[in-house]
Amino acid sequence: MNVIEIKNLTKLYGNGRGIKNLNLTVEQGDILGLLGPNGSGKTTAMKAILNLVNAEGSVKVFGMDLHDNFESIMQRTGALIESPAIYKDLSAYQNVKMHANMYPNVDRKRIEHILDVVHLLPYKNDKAGKFSLGMKQRLGLAVAFVSNPDLIILDEPVNGLDIEGVVEIREIIKKLNAEKNVTFLISSHMAGEIEKTCNKVAVIYESELIATSTTEDALRLHPSMEDYFLSVVKDRRGEIII
Repeated sequence: MNVIEIKNLTKLYGNGRGIKNLNLTVEQGDILGLLGPNGSGKTTAMKAILNLVNAEGSVKVFGMDLHDNFESIMQRTGALIESPAIYKDLSAYQNVKMHANMYPNVDRKRIEHILDVVHLLPYKNDKAGKFSLGMKQRLGLAVAFVSNPDLIILDEPVNGLDIEGVVEIREIIKKLNAEKNVTFLISSHMAGEIEKTCNKVAVIYESELIATSTTEDALRLHPSMEDYFLSVVKDRRGEIII
């Protein structure tokens, strides 16, 4: 089953950046990574999937048209785009509860369970303003996860984190995917993180999708995801690959 189907998606800004003619499919159970430099169009694509920007083209999620079925789609979708929306004067529990109030059947047990999943249950009564960057990022993930979504969209979820924080986020993503069959769409400019986290990769470069592959195939033909990325970019430029 295709969880996301994108056809001819275009959103360009005045500076020429954005996304152009994107065609992409994300299948159920995938952890698909959008890999590309900062400013390449990854975030714009994600915002368009979430109807946060007006874009041309077609977006279907769970087989439904995004614009005609937005509310139904969002009930099954969690997202963390750019910096998490954290209320510094509220506790971790209160932050998650504020978002949980938008969904039916999310009770205290569910909130505490998801705080446990992101390793924040011992800090549930602590104010979020005192949290480290990694803890704030995990709190943002808790907000994205609390509705028990079938699809989670994460924009640079490990950006700025130390090694321990990166590993924690990666393990949380892979655990939810393995145990709950949650589908993930993740963006990153770090090829190594896509390699370790995702089973599929889509390379976005200068506002366009230039290559897609399974991680397995990319690594069978190249020593690393970084080498795969450089190879497809050089091919795009028409450069000779040594």
